Amino acid sequence: MSGARRKARRRAIEVLYEAELRGATVPKVIERRRAQPEPPINEFTEQLAAAVDEHRGRIDALLDEYAIGWTLERMPVVDRNILRMGAYELLWADDIPDGVAIAEAVAVAKELSTEESPTFVNGLLSRLMENKARLAL
Repeated sequence: MSGARRKARRRAIEVLYEAELRGATVPKVIERRRAQPEPPINEFTEQLAAAVDEHRGRIDALLDEYAIGWTLERMPVVDRNILRMGAYELLWADDIPDGVAIAEAVAVAKELSTEESPTFVNGLLSRLMENKARLAL
C-alpha cells in the first residue's frame, strides 16, 4: 500500500478526530481544511472521511457490539476514529481487500495512538471481518 494512501488515511482520521472533539460536522472540518494551504487535503482523504461519517451510526453500533470489555465511549477518541475508518473500509469499500483495510488501520494506530492500540484495533476489526457477510448491510 502506498505511502500516499496511508498519509491520506491518517489525514482522514485527523478530520474525524477534529470533528468529534470540536463537535463540528465532518463536511465543515473538510471545508475548513480545504481553505488552509497546508497541509493539503486530497480527494481520497475527503471521500474516506465523508464515507465514514455517512456510515457512522451503523459502524458505531457494530464497534460497540464487537468490542470486548470496552464501550465506544471509553475508547480513546483517536482509536475510536481509526476503528471507524477500518470498519468502513472492511465492510463497505469493495475496492480495498479485507487484509489491507485491517493492516492500514493497524499501521495508523501504530503511528497515532498508544502501544496497546494496534493489537486492540487488529482484534476488533478481525472480529468484524469474521462476521462480515452478515454485517455489511
